[in-house]
Amino acid sequence: MRTAQTVLISLGFACSLGVAKGPEASLEFIAGYLVEQSLSVDNLFVFLLLFSYFKIPQGYQDKILSYGIGTAVVLRLVLILAGSVALSSFKSILLVFAGILILSSGKMLTSWVDDLNGQGAEEDMSSNWIVTTASSILPTTSKFSGDSFFLLSDGVKLATPMLLCLVCIEISDVVFAVDSIPAVFGVTEDPLIIFSSNIFAIASLRSLYTVLSEAVSSLKYLEPAVALVLGFIGSKMIAEFVGVEVSTETSLAVVAAFLGGGVGASLLFKEDEED
Repeated sequence: MRTAQTVLISLGFACSLGVAKGPEASLEFIAGYLVEQSLSVDNLFVFLLLFSYFKIPQGYQDKILSYGIGTAVVLRLVLILAGSVALSSFKSILLVFAGILILSSGKMLTSWVDDLNGQGAEEDMSSNWIVTTASSILPTTSKFSGDSFFLLSDGVKLATPMLLCLVCIEISDVVFAVDSIPAVFGVTEDPLIIFSSNIFAIASLRSLYTVLSEAVSSLKYLEPAVALVLGFIGSKMIAEFVGVEVSTETSLAVVAAFLGGGVGASLLFKEDEED
């Protein structure tokens, strides 16, 4: 029910943008929403790894996700405003954004091919720099105190695995924003559309978390599809920098085709494997 409400509110906002700013604004929002939503799936893998590593009980995960979304909204607003200011002052920043996206696209495709060939390394969260950095900064305990973020031991306030997991999720979200925000800047330069598409996508991810956490591992062709989307948007930004315009309709069609193809191929070949 909450998932349907979130999607309907997102569509309603897209329609209101169309009325207030024209149909192109509505299409830009939808394209940005799809890009952000698809990139958020990778973020979901990290959430699952962190919850598993810190042994967060299922009933406590909801609290961490809720706090995480609140902080993510503030962090992304700051990053989007900074990006907008930089873009208005230095148009060449588009090339930097494009470079980030094309490099990320290549890394994602390489990683997917390695995993497909059985050469990908298992993620060891104990040596992950995000986990080690957070652990070195915070005085911690391995014990839980219900769903509290702190535990008082011998008069000393210690961070429980709940807080450590939350901090790691926040840091990982900032890292992922380095890809996702430039990607939406490749669709539109309107700060309102960029911010709103980010926030609605994050809210949808939150409401879809339970479903996605179970289904995401079976969508094995989604990762290369997302990589192709990043490569396309990076190339689009370079083209527009040199004066070649790519319409919003074209961008939306390409993004939807890649993502739809990735999901469709995953479902199709999954059925073949089961047969």
